[in-house]
Amino acid sequence: MTKDPANRESFGASIWRKTLAGVGVKFAFAWVGLLVFGAVFAPFLANSAPLLMYKNAAISAPVLQYLSVEDAWVLAMFFIVCLLQRLRLSTGKRILLFLLGGVVAALLANLFVKPPVLVIYDDFRTAAYTDVDWRIMPPIPYAPTDYLRDLGSKGLEAPFETKGRVHLLGTEENGADVLSRMIHACRISLSIGFIASGIALLIGVVVGGLMGYFSGIVDMLGMRLVEIFEDIPTLFLLLTFVAFFGRNLYMMMVIIGVTSWSGYARYVRTEFLKLRKQDYVQAAVAGGLPLSSILFRHMLPNGVAPLLVAVSFGVASAILSEATLSFLGLGVVDAPSWGQMLDQAVKSSTFNWWMAVFPGGAIFMTVFAYNLIGEAFRDAIDPKLSRLSEES
Repeated sequence: MTKDPANRESFGASIWRKTLAGVGVKFAFAWVGLLVFGAVFAPFLANSAPLLMYKNAAISAPVLQYLSVEDAWVLAMFFIVCLLQRLRLSTGKRILLFLLGGVVAALLANLFVKPPVLVIYDDFRTAAYTDVDWRIMPPIPYAPTDYLRDLGSKGLEAPFETKGRVHLLGTEENGADVLSRMIHACRISLSIGFIASGIALLIGVVVGGLMGYFSGIVDMLGMRLVEIFEDIPTLFLLLTFVAFFGRNLYMMMVIIGVTSWSGYARYVRTEFLKLRKQDYVQAAVAGGLPLSSILFRHMLPNGVAPLLVAVSFGVASAILSEATLSFLGLGVVDAPSWGQMLDQAVKSSTFNWWMAVFPGGAIFMTVFAYNLIGEAFRDAIDPKLSRLSEES
């Protein structure tokens, strides 16, 4: 019995259904979703400032007064993405609106968000914030840079070691809460993974598309360029940049993206070499459509499936590169990261298991999750593997 053509499943829906068929990939998406939730709402999950406070017959939200420009921008982008998911728009229009919304959100955040230049965390433990009618604190009542000096913290503390203040995952060498720092570190891991992979994907799609469509001399020159960039050691280039120009997270993203696009270019080139002779492509050429429309509106959507696999592995590789750099003590200084906490565990005179197990486990779980997602996409796209899974 054949399916009704009207109810036939689209190619994208079929790939998504097959991808989510396994238990492992569902766990991987749940882990990534947890990281996204932590990265977006980090100021409300781990902070020394109260979320809400009632005093002198007035309700205030101290946490909002200390939101940074980055916090406001991340929250705005999250709600923009949620809104775009509810609108029935094409992928191109969604991407365009997403980029436009990001620019507008950045401008508004810089204009209207004015956090204090210096945050004194000791103030949150004075009577002005504690002697109130009622208050609601975040689940983890410690900011990532709150070193608890006023409480006589001795620095490193094991989980649940000190009575009177509960540190679920212990503290680091300066007395800051490890769980709070891990939650805020989600932003660095996710941002460097997505942005670096986005830069690499953009360059790879353009170069690979031109190579596959024109072939000939363009393909030959493009392959030589790909081979050159494949020989550039990303980690050593990052180390050289940090040594000469200092630590800058955005430049790390750019370097990782610019040096890792060659794999995407190969995938796109292979797909476009197969698609360039298809009837619908030849019809688009005969109709006089511009090159950009032929490449990115007609050919790319039909050759994008293998890129999903490469992007998943690329994000994991970018996260590992940043963690390695931070582990070597050359990462970002003014923001917490998982690799930075691993570096503290190694440099300590005694082995503090919580400083190694929790950040190291987060790195492992994140890379493992992206690898599971990449393998699930690969199995769903491969017709032989898909046929075997359906028969079984």
